Amino acid sequence: MTKSNDDTRRSAVPDDDTPPDPREGLAIVAAQQRRVRDSDVDDRVLFGVWGVAWLLGYGAQWWTATTSPTRTATGVGGLVFGVLAVAGLVVTLVHVTRATHGLAGTSRQVGAMYGWAWMLGFVGQGLLVAGVVRADASPVVVTVVANGVACLVVGLLYMAGGALWREVSMYALGGWMILTAAAAGLVAMPAGYLVMSLAGGGGMLVGAALAAVRRRRA
Repeated sequence: MTKSNDDTRRSAVPDDDTPPDPREGLAIVAAQQRRVRDSDVDDRVLFGVWGVAWLLGYGAQWWTATTSPTRTATGVGGLVFGVLAVAGLVVTLVHVTRATHGLAGTSRQVGAMYGWAWMLGFVGQGLLVAGVVRADASPVVVTVVANGVACLVVGLLYMAGGALWREVSMYALGGWMILTAAAAGLVAMPAGYLVMSLAGGGGMLVGAALAAVRRRRA
């Protein structure tokens, strides 16, 4: 009887020498990777929202500029782009805030600073364009400055985000946007709007699609 009880007690005690189940280890690693991805800024969102805003917004400006005597966008085209840009800015701020919510220390601070950089960048762009208008610049000059500075803001912020979160695709797309700004400034209007729409907005949508494929494979 005593021997039987001893055997029962020994069988109830877990064996520390039992090797861990590899499946449990893989599940833990996968869960940790999901938590890291959930706390990162999603490049699919940033690329997608601004890709749509630029493709449609600059497309609308190009469409109205083709019938304008100044070869620049009319009020309707500018209004469409303005609404889309504000929507993109709101989505960006909300997404960055949610992605970094619950993080502590440096990570949360970096996310907040990055989100505010978007807003400040476009506020500065708007004020700069207003200054150019006040200086009695021609409509074409105002358009070139407005398009170029907006593209530079987006490009530099993408590159900064890529450096912060070690996202090579975001960094590369930022460089593409800067090249787009240069190309749009060198072509005659209203073709500059088309460059911003297709190369800028289209490039961001391609980046969003590639980011989605990469995340599904991860």
